[in-house]
Amino acid sequence: MTVSVSLEKITCTFAAKGGGSYTAVKDVDLSVADGEFVSVVGPTGCGKSTLLNVAAGLLKPSSGVTRIFGETLAGVNRRAGYMFQSEALMPWRSALANVTAGLEFRGEDWTAARAKGEDWLARVGLAGFGDRYPHQLSGGMRKRVSLAQMLILDPQILLMDEPFSALDVQTRSLMENELLELWSADRKSVIFITHDLEEAISLSDRVVVLSAGPATHPIGEYAIDLPRPRDVSEIRLTPAFIALHDKIWHAMKSEVLKGYQQTRNRTSA
Repeated sequence: MTVSVSLEKITCTFAAKGGGSYTAVKDVDLSVADGEFVSVVGPTGCGKSTLLNVAAGLLKPSSGVTRIFGETLAGVNRRAGYMFQSEALMPWRSALANVTAGLEFRGEDWTAARAKGEDWLARVGLAGFGDRYPHQLSGGMRKRVSLAQMLILDPQILLMDEPFSALDVQTRSLMENELLELWSADRKSVIFITHDLEEAISLSDRVVVLSAGPATHPIGEYAIDLPRPRDVSEIRLTPAFIALHDKIWHAMKSEVLKGYQQTRNRTSA
C-alpha cells in the first residue's frame, strides 16, 4: 500500500493570549493511502484545520514529521490542492479566469489554459458560465468554480476544509455527489475536514475522530464499508449507514459535549 500523506507524532504549540502556551494537537499519527478518502471529525476548535494546514505545508509543527509519498515535507506541499471553507475566488476575475489562475501562474499558454478551464467548468456543470463573475453566481456555483480551480491543476492529494458547510442542505447534497463522481474518476487521496458526521460517513472510506482540545489526538478510526458508487442522500437511509453513525457518534459524543462546554466557559469568562 502506497501512503500519500503521513503525519507522524505531530504536535503544534502556540503562544497563548496573556502569556504561556497552548498545545492545539499533540502526538498525532495520521496516514492516508494513495486514492483513499479520509474524513476527520471532532468537536469545534479541536485542531482539525491545524492538521490540514500541516499536511499542506502551510504550518510547520512544533515537533513531528510530515511525509508526502515517503518524502519529508519541507515548505508548501506542491502535490496537494487546497479547498477552503471560506470564499477564495478573486472577485475581479471571471469564473473562467479564476479556474485558470493556477495554470497562468505556472506559465501555461493561455489558449491551452482556456481550453482546460472550459472543460473543467463543463465537468462541474457550469458550461456557458465562464464569463460570469463571482457576485453573479450562487453559493453552489461558486463552490463548483472553486472545485474546478483546484482540480484543474491535477493534484495528487485533495485537502478540503469544510468546503460545503455554508451551503443549504439541497445544494450541499448535490455538491457532495458531484465531488464523489469527480473523485471516483481518478481516485485522488483526500483529507476532508467536517463537523458533520453524516457527511463524513457518506463520502469516506475511513473516518478519523479527534478528541476535544487542548492536546487534541485521535480517539478512534472507522472503516466505512458502504458500497460505491454512492448517492449521499440515499445511502443515509440504509441500515448499514445508521449503524455506523450510531457507533461513531457514541464514541465521539462525550468529546463533543466537552468541547461545547469549553466554548461556553471561554465565552462567559
